Amino acid sequence: MTPNDLSTARVDHVGSLLRPESLKSVFRSFGAGQMGREELARAQDTAIRAVVASEQAHALPVVTDGEFRRLNWQVSFSEIEGWDLWSGSWEHFRRNPENRAAHEKPLTKGDDAVVSFRTPATSRLRLAKNFPLEELRFLKSVATAPMKITLMGPDRVAQMCDLERSRQFYPDAAHFLADVVAIQRQMVEQLVEAGCDYVQIDEPSYTGYVDPATLERIRAAGEDPMKNLERAIAADNAAIAGLKGKAIFGLHICRGNRASMWHREGTYDAIAERLLTGLDYDRLLLEYDTERAGSFEPLRFVTKGVTIVLGLVTTKSGRVESVDELRRRIDDAARYVPLEQLAISPQCGFASGIAGNLLTEDEQWAKIDVMRETARQVWG
Repeated sequence: MTPNDLSTARVDHVGSLLRPESLKSVFRSFGAGQMGREELARAQDTAIRAVVASEQAHALPVVTDGEFRRLNWQVSFSEIEGWDLWSGSWEHFRRNPENRAAHEKPLTKGDDAVVSFRTPATSRLRLAKNFPLEELRFLKSVATAPMKITLMGPDRVAQMCDLERSRQFYPDAAHFLADVVAIQRQMVEQLVEAGCDYVQIDEPSYTGYVDPATLERIRAAGEDPMKNLERAIAADNAAIAGLKGKAIFGLHICRGNRASMWHREGTYDAIAERLLTGLDYDRLLLEYDTERAGSFEPLRFVTKGVTIVLGLVTTKSGRVESVDELRRRIDDAARYVPLEQLAISPQCGFASGIAGNLLTEDEQWAKIDVMRETARQVWG
């Protein structure tokens, strides 16, 4: 399958898949100092081989490594000199290795993870190691299908910086974001040069520009949310500048995803025109599994040539959607954007953090299979 074929693939998935219990056990042992890094890597390799084989057996048009080397989706930007997100993520994991929230607070609104993971810069940022590139190199050795690698988007990274404790190196968010963009552009270019078929930028930050609580925080900090939105769009476009046509580029937007919880609310309407006409991506993966996302009417702003991947299948519960209900929702969306510009996916990853959401692996694969059957019936 060529990049051009991938741009119109009717089935997609956001990247993370449920980790097997055997892999989670190894992560816990490593976090407790009971196991070395080489043993952890061997367990990751074994689990990735198995999950890629499963993805290919379920005929997914693009495969990932399930994000099985990550504690959470954010550590794609972790091997950065001057910004130690990696240690903070591991410390959080050591304090709560079972991620008890996954058992105590399912399907509820949780605190935005950006609050608990704000990290100060300790110097000007510099790429020490391209962590996603290491993921790709192993994935290439085991996959025969086209491959996707996911990265946390620059606006989300900027939101996670503790600027007050970073003033020595960055006077404001714009200067920090500029260095983030330069690093991510370098990371993406290296991925493309190494043969990555599909690069996905994860930007849950965009729903902050419609979420009432987040908007209140932005304004309380003396910032203009719409100026921040414009800055975010420019940053995401700069991260892939000059690389279009060399790979497929997707951008994913959701309302948060941890332990079957969400973090933000608000429909796309207020930002849809600027977002859907401003982002220079081949595919836009949009959460649409609940009423929190609103109607499909904002999709009327989608420009020609962009594929909208409807996140209709929830990863937050084990109920498997039916083909009929998914077809009805696709038909509804097709009132606003041509059917040939639509595709289907889960609304987010199945395991944005290592504990995963509240469903089983069998339910996960059943959801993937129902997407494939829906796509077959809708698009042939």
